[in-house]
Amino acid sequence: MNIVQLTPGAGPMFCGNCFRDNALVSALRKLGHEALMVPLYLPLTLDEKDQSADTPIFFSGINVYLQQKSPLFRQAPAWLRNLFASRPVLQWAAGKAARTRAQDLGDLTLSMLRGEQGNQARDLDELIKWLSLAQQQPDIICLSNALLVGFARRLKTELQVPVICTLQGEDTFLDSLPPNHRAECWQTLSERAADISAFIAPSHYFAKLMSDRLSLPASRVHVVHNGIDLSGFQIPSRTLEHHSTKPETQHPVLGYFARMCREKGLDQLVEAFISLRQRGRIKHLKLHVGGSCGPADEPFVGSLRDRLNKQNLLADVEFHPNLDRAAKLAFLRRLSVFSVPALYGEAFGLYLIEAMAAGVPVVQPQTAAFPELVHATDGGILCAPGDPEALADAIENLLSNPERRAALGRAGALAVFENFSAESMARRCLHLFAEVSAATSASQSIQLSNLNPQSR
Repeated sequence: MNIVQLTPGAGPMFCGNCFRDNALVSALRKLGHEALMVPLYLPLTLDEKDQSADTPIFFSGINVYLQQKSPLFRQAPAWLRNLFASRPVLQWAAGKAARTRAQDLGDLTLSMLRGEQGNQARDLDELIKWLSLAQQQPDIICLSNALLVGFARRLKTELQVPVICTLQGEDTFLDSLPPNHRAECWQTLSERAADISAFIAPSHYFAKLMSDRLSLPASRVHVVHNGIDLSGFQIPSRTLEHHSTKPETQHPVLGYFARMCREKGLDQLVEAFISLRQRGRIKHLKLHVGGSCGPADEPFVGSLRDRLNKQNLLADVEFHPNLDRAAKLAFLRRLSVFSVPALYGEAFGLYLIEAMAAGVPVVQPQTAAFPELVHATDGGILCAPGDPEALADAIENLLSNPERRAALGRAGALAVFENFSAESMARRCLHLFAEVSAATSASQSIQLSNLNPQSR
């Protein structure tokens, strides 16, 4: 098949959705399919080979913003727009800018959801023209998230191709918009959802949530669990006696690897760590914190450092921001137990699959998609959400039981290698793509037949 994947870049920030899309395109290519990854807004920052590296960036973040704010700029000459869409300029702008906040993006979000009726219609024209000239006719176009549904109507009409959309945590962003834009954005998204041939949700939890919020029939939302590139991870043994565990003489390490922010529950984990050290039953416990940390996150991380310092525990905590892939894998291998106790409605949690692939058992709050992933892998345990003491109890339970910890780590790794690889994700997506493509072809044939008098 010939597949086009449209993915917004996050500039200097690591982005789980970018990782997922990049792994999918790489796996599709390895399976022998044509897959083109088109970046939007800003360049992608990845710890793997960038599958979009040779592709122009459309909907340049600078152009999109200026068109929203200035009617005059909507008539800007092509040379100026091309300058603002160049990778070096976007890299520079992304490095200078602080992280955007949903509270500041209500009008821009609504405009993008309106597609050809929005202020960025010129960008949509340019994307369609490039797709129609740059390569052979695609069989499927995939939108990375539902905030891009405004593209679908014209893509389907101009290119005569079905458009599929992944659902990847849009509810949290939309619910954070200012009240005067929030309801209108949800309503516009619901209306534009009719232009999508099929939706892909990364979990049953999120499939139901978005089906309810967008009034979608269940038949239009398909669940395909996210997968990861497993290169660099050790293939797990199928026998427990051969499963390597950390020597008991090594200090136990509690780990976290996600964006260093309050939304992901890092402060909850720090409080659980403090409680564990105060209890004194897990000797010499360390805390290692890794993941994305941008300028907007640094004050929060600084407050956690102050909290740990007041407890005389800062020397036992390591912060490892913005690691490359090799460093991330080494980070995960050093862990004894892993937890990212996010309290918002996490649609999946790619970080859990990465930790399990490294043979590390997880402890997660019993909320959102976490129970689904833990039950599907047997790679961890669940605890009450929003309670650092309950989190500490669950972590202590695992750290006090090396045999159970090893069994969970082994089970999780086996499950990831069998069911949560990028190849597994790609094969499930391809099955859906083929179904949608066949249904679209059949529908088009019926329409042509109805237009042909000789067929009656």
